[in-house]
Amino acid sequence: MPDDRRASALRLALFDLDHTLLPLDSDYEWGEFTIRLGWCDREDFGRRNQAFYADYQAGRLDVHDYVRFATDAVRRRGPEAAAAAHARFMREVIAPAIRPQALALLQRHREAGDTLAIITATNELVTRPIAAAFGVSELLAIELARDADGWITGDIKGTPSMREGKVERMTQWLAARGLSWADVDCTFYSDSINDVPLLERVNHPVATNPDERLHALAVQRGWPVLNLFSPNP
Repeated sequence: MPDDRRASALRLALFDLDHTLLPLDSDYEWGEFTIRLGWCDREDFGRRNQAFYADYQAGRLDVHDYVRFATDAVRRRGPEAAAAAHARFMREVIAPAIRPQALALLQRHREAGDTLAIITATNELVTRPIAAAFGVSELLAIELARDADGWITGDIKGTPSMREGKVERMTQWLAARGLSWADVDCTFYSDSINDVPLLERVNHPVATNPDERLHALAVQRGWPVLNLFSPNP
C-alpha cells in the first residue's frame, strides 16, 4: 500500500473492471454469450461485436452506438429473460474468471480502510451483478435510460463512464457526498489507454495488466505497473 497518503483525506480505491479485476472483457463476453443463447445472428453480431471491441481497444469507440447495439437483443427479450440469462452468464462465464489475486487486492484495500468503487465503461445491466460478486457496493457504470415501465431503451442516461467521462462521473460522485478531489486520496487501477484521463487525475495511478500503449506511458511517467494475473517482470 502507498505510505504517503494524507491522514485527513478520505481514501478511495477505484478499479476498472474488464482486464483489470477480470481477465476478460465482460461486455464482449456478454455479447458472445447472447450468440450462444441464439438471441443474435452469429455471423453478423459476432463481426460487429469484434469491430466495436477493436474500436474500444484503439480508443475510438462511439459509446452511444455501441450501447444501442449491445443492449438490443436483451432489450427485446425483456427483464425476466434478461435476469435468467444474466444469472447463467454469471455462473458459466464470470464466476470461473474471478481470480484469487483480484479478490486479494480488493481485500488489502478493505483492510487498509479504503472506500472501494468499480468504475467501468461497461453498462450497469452487465456489471452490477459482477460488482456484487466482488463484494463492491459502489459501482459507476454506464447507466441506461429506461422507459415508463422501467425497462431499458438502448440509450445512455447521463454521462458515460468512459475516457474523460470517468473523471466527470467521479467528480459527480464526490460532489453528491459533499466532497471534492482535494478531500480524497485516491488510487486507481486500470489496464486501458482509455483510462488515462482518470489515471492522470488520481493521486496514485496503477497500470494494471496494461495494454501496450498504457504500459509504455506508465514507464514514461514512472507509474507502478501491476501484472495481477501473472508475475511482474
